[in-house]
Amino acid sequence: MRRADRKDTGRIDMQEKLWNKNFTLIIIGTVISMLGNSISGFAIALLVLDNSSSTFLYALFMVIYNAPKLIMPVFAGPYLDRYSRRKMIYGLDFLSAALYLAIFLILKFTAFNFALFTVLAFLIGSIDSIYKIAYDSLFPTLVTEGNYRKAYSISSIIEPLSTVMIPVAAFAYQKIGLELMFLFNAVSFFTAATFETFIRAEERYTQNRFAQGFRAFRRTLAEGVSYIRAEKGLLFITLYFCFNAFAYSGTGVVTLPYFKALGDNGVLLYTLVMGFGVLGRLAGGVAHYVTVIPKEKKFALALCVYVAISLMDGSYLYAPVFWMCVSTFVVGVISVTSYNIRISATQSYVPDACRARFNSTFQLLCNVGIIAGQLSAGACADVLPIRAVVSVYMGVNLAAALLIILPNRERIAPIYNREV
Repeated sequence: MRRADRKDTGRIDMQEKLWNKNFTLIIIGTVISMLGNSISGFAIALLVLDNSSSTFLYALFMVIYNAPKLIMPVFAGPYLDRYSRRKMIYGLDFLSAALYLAIFLILKFTAFNFALFTVLAFLIGSIDSIYKIAYDSLFPTLVTEGNYRKAYSISSIIEPLSTVMIPVAAFAYQKIGLELMFLFNAVSFFTAATFETFIRAEERYTQNRFAQGFRAFRRTLAEGVSYIRAEKGLLFITLYFCFNAFAYSGTGVVTLPYFKALGDNGVLLYTLVMGFGVLGRLAGGVAHYVTVIPKEKKFALALCVYVAISLMDGSYLYAPVFWMCVSTFVVGVISVTSYNIRISATQSYVPDACRARFNSTFQLLCNVGIIAGQLSAGACADVLPIRAVVSVYMGVNLAAALLIILPNRERIAPIYNREV
C-alpha cells in the first residue's frame, strides 16, 4: 500500500471538502443510530435464546426478521430512484424510535411473547430493508468527487465502533435486564433522525417522481434488472455476495449459541473474541483511510481476502481462545480492505439514476442467501456439532470465490481496479 497522491491542484479543493455539512450530518446520524442498534440487536438475540432454548427457534426468529428483505427491495429500489432518499432515511429513523419505545413498554409491563416478538421482528426487518437501500443510495451523493475511498473507509470504521457497545450490553443484560436497552435505542434513533433532517442534498432523480403509477413502476424496475444483466461484472459480484451472505449468516446464527453453551462465562467469552474482530476492522478502516491500494492490485487483493477469510473463519472455533482472538483480529483487518474495494468501486461505478435499483437487487439476492443460511444452519446446529457447521458454510464461501470471482476476473477487475 502507498500514500495517497493528489494528481493535480484542481482535485485538491474537491478532496478537502469531504467533511462538509451534509457528510458530517450523515456520519453523526449513522454513529448515533448504530450505537443504539448494536445494543438492541444483541439484546433481542439473548432475549429469544433465553426464552426458546433452541438454536433452531432462534434461527427461525432471525429468518422472520430477514423475510421482508426478500420483498421490500423489489418495491423500494424503483421507488427510491424517484423519491427523496433523504426524507425516507429520517422518516424511517423516527418510525424506528417509536417502535423501540413500544418494545420497551411491552417488556416493562408484560411478559415475553414469542408470537408478538416475531411480528415486531418482521416490522423491524421491513424498516431495516428499506432504510439500507435508501442509505446506501444516498451516501455516495454526499461524497465529493475523488473521496469515495476515504468516505467508505469512515463508513467501515463506524460499524466496528458501534459494536464496542456489545460488552456494555452484555454487562447490562446480567445486571439490569433488557428493557432499558430498548429505551436507549429509541432515544438513539430519534436523535439520529433529528440530525438527518438538516441534510440538504441535491436529489436530481426526484424530478420525475410524480410520473408514478404501476406502468411507470414496472418500467423503472425492468430498467434496473436490464442494467444489471447487461453489466456482467456487477452481476458476478452480486452473485458471489449472495453465497457470501449465505455462509456468514449461517455461521453468525450459530456462533452465539456455541459460546453461550460453554457455560456461565460463554457470553463474555463471545464478546472478547468478537471484540478482537472489532479492533481488526477499526485498524483496517483507519489504514485504508490514510493509504491507497494501487488500482491495478485491487482485484487480486480482494480475491486473496475472499479465500483467506473463508479458511480462517472456517477453522478458528477449533483453536484456543488466544488464537481465536488473533484470527478474528486478522480477519477484521483484511475484510475491511475487501469491503472498501467492493463498495467504493460499485457505488462510484453505478449511475445515480440506477443506484437504488442496483442496491435493491444486490440486497435482495444477498437476503435470499441470508435467510437460506440462517434457516439451514439453525436446523443443522440442532443435530450436528456447531464447529463442523461453521466449517462447511465457510467452505461454501471459498467455493464461490474460486468458481465465481476467479473465472470472471476479466469482467470484475475493470470495476475494482479504478481510482475512486
